[in-house]
Amino acid sequence: MLTLHRELRMPPAPVRRIKGPMRIDAHQHFWRYRSEDYPWIGTGMDLLAQDRLPYQFQPLLDAQGLHASITVQARPGHEETGFLLEMARRDARIAGVIAWDDIASPQLAERMEQWGRPKMLGLRHPMQDEDDAAQALAQPQFNQGVRWLQERDYVLEVLTHERHLPQLRQLCALHDQHWVVLNHLGKPALKEFRKGRAAYERWRQQLHELAAMPHVACKISGLLTEADWLRGLCTRDFDHIVQCLDTALELFGPQRLMFGSDWPVCLLAASYARVVAVVREWAARRLSPADQDALWGESSARIYGLMP
Repeated sequence: MLTLHRELRMPPAPVRRIKGPMRIDAHQHFWRYRSEDYPWIGTGMDLLAQDRLPYQFQPLLDAQGLHASITVQARPGHEETGFLLEMARRDARIAGVIAWDDIASPQLAERMEQWGRPKMLGLRHPMQDEDDAAQALAQPQFNQGVRWLQERDYVLEVLTHERHLPQLRQLCALHDQHWVVLNHLGKPALKEFRKGRAAYERWRQQLHELAAMPHVACKISGLLTEADWLRGLCTRDFDHIVQCLDTALELFGPQRLMFGSDWPVCLLAASYARVVAVVREWAARRLSPADQDALWGESSARIYGLMP
């Protein structure tokens, strides 16, 4: 707690002049850890059960030649949104925040106006936490809130498990006035990929239907922790990750793909450097220099409306 207070009293980080294309980590998290606030951090996740703040992350970002990041909410609550926006306003390397709010609330517009721009980029809807995602999508207040966000160019991000992708497709079909961003490639069931092609084919078909909608973008993030990280990643796991990356590239193209590390959650499976290296090595074999620029930052800047 004292570390955070000291950090928030520090002067804003200086703006650095950047030569060449902007490089952005489009998905990472910060938090002050309290067990009651993060019940999803469970057994075997000791690496996450501690404060994770910018002073720990920024040296990792710099070491990989990345310039900025987009910070994403890790729990619901207005306290979370205020905490993330305060850090973003004090640190130019935090390009913006994907926050949380109750999209169905009658007070949504008032609160979003209070949070203000430019660091507020949009909201994330944790569809994976809903027992009945279809019922939530049927609520008029929820759809009204999504329309309000899209009309004002706020990005809507959605966190799903693979089983929720049909409901996400319904949401995207209803709301096509601005970007909807799928987190973590829809969490493909990589543990099931070891048993044969059925799990891969099922996930690919769902992703194909989403990618057919031109306002849907996708983050290459969180894949390493969808594999069996408790037992340790093996060569076959990395083969499956590359298979997912190839599929995402085929379906979305580089203009609708964004790199995201999912730090610090990624540390459960691999170091930050390893997460970056997996995508960097894959991209170097698959993409032209211009398409690599899109993946590593230009797509994020365009989708989130970031200033140069």
